[in-house]
Amino acid sequence: MTFMRKGSAVRRTVFAVAATALTVGALTACSGGNAGGGAAGSADDIEKALEAGGEITYWSWTPSAEAQVAAFQAKYPNVKVNLVNAGTNTEEYTKLQNAIKAGSGAPDVVQIEYYAFPQFALSDSLLDLSSYGFGDLSGDYSSGPWGSVEFDGKIYGLPQDSGPMALFYNKEVFDQAGISAPKTWDEYYAAAQKLHAADPSKYITADTGDSGFATSMIWQAGGTPFKTSGTDVTIDLQDEGSKKFADNWNRLVEGGLLADTPAWSDEWFKGLGDGSIASLITGAWMPGVLESSVKDGSGKWAVAPIPTYDGTAVTAENGGGGQAVVKQSKNPALAAGFLKWLNNDEESLKIFAESGGFPSTTAQLSDPAFVEQESSYFGGQKINEVLTQASSEVREGWSYLPFQVFANSIFSDTVGQSYASKSDLNTGLTTWQDQLVQYGNDQGFSVNK
Repeated sequence: MTFMRKGSAVRRTVFAVAATALTVGALTACSGGNAGGGAAGSADDIEKALEAGGEITYWSWTPSAEAQVAAFQAKYPNVKVNLVNAGTNTEEYTKLQNAIKAGSGAPDVVQIEYYAFPQFALSDSLLDLSSYGFGDLSGDYSSGPWGSVEFDGKIYGLPQDSGPMALFYNKEVFDQAGISAPKTWDEYYAAAQKLHAADPSKYITADTGDSGFATSMIWQAGGTPFKTSGTDVTIDLQDEGSKKFADNWNRLVEGGLLADTPAWSDEWFKGLGDGSIASLITGAWMPGVLESSVKDGSGKWAVAPIPTYDGTAVTAENGGGGQAVVKQSKNPALAAGFLKWLNNDEESLKIFAESGGFPSTTAQLSDPAFVEQESSYFGGQKINEVLTQASSEVREGWSYLPFQVFANSIFSDTVGQSYASKSDLNTGLTTWQDQLVQYGNDQGFSVNK
């Protein structure tokens, strides 16, 4: 999604450890420090709260938030929603963690990306929404996003957008090089070789080492390197899927077939526009980015399913997030009512879609008006046919670490070094694992013990 996309860049920013450390002691402190409601309610309580009205605070950086809040308040005039942009990604998470630790100052409803959900959900900082009947909404969302807000049978939020991965490629450049959209990773590697050999200024894609991309690719390859049960954590970045991804991607890293251009930089956008970066493997929110920031590519780009290892259609999520009710909220029923409207009401979902977000709701993903919409930027292609199909092919079973925000912050110093030296990614993954095991144990988790 366009306004979730910057997570990939921000993930490279070192996250303040003091603000994010989730020791077992800190988890307990969070529970004790949650001044305010936090009490479980019922679906009836939501309706009563919306009718009675009140005031809540909502933290979000989404472009659609202002219009959604206005529409909500028009429908429920007794409710006042204070919309606050507390920063994007890690900036917001730092403020949220500090407020949770202090026992005051947190919003009632907060935007959280999927990779960061476990860090706040498993630290008992978010309200379990099950008693409000949110479990009945599971069928309204595609499986990948829903699995990102549900932990141990508890529901800690509602998905807003989704990012099923697909291949976005410059069809003009591919056609000039005599390349078709690759269906397998072997074909992708062959295309990378052919393209760069024909014109050394052109690369099939750019990748300098991004944690979000790497974990999504491990996910697509069938890896499950992160497992959590209470405070017991298992990390295995040499499991079958992790090695499958690394061994596949090594061919491009070690072969010098990837552009050494940092994502989201001016040079990166320029490369996407002039064809020197010929494709991207990323989430379904990418069309809005290309349309707004790579205007020179209009009419040249196309979308295809992500390449696979054996021809079996399977993908993963990359990017996206949802909203949650903070346990500190003094009016949890009203906050839950706003959240339910925000991510489940038809009017709100329409506002969100019109802002460029890629939906997570099955109704929108199956709506012919959405699926069959032609994109002038993509040469008239009905790109949502590809992207909605991808949303139904997300591999199940993935989970993030309860300290994934920290994990992402050290990716460039570990796996990123393998990219920089064009060497074996398995070495970088092993180094990443070693540091994560040590960090987790230092924070009070029992990691690989």
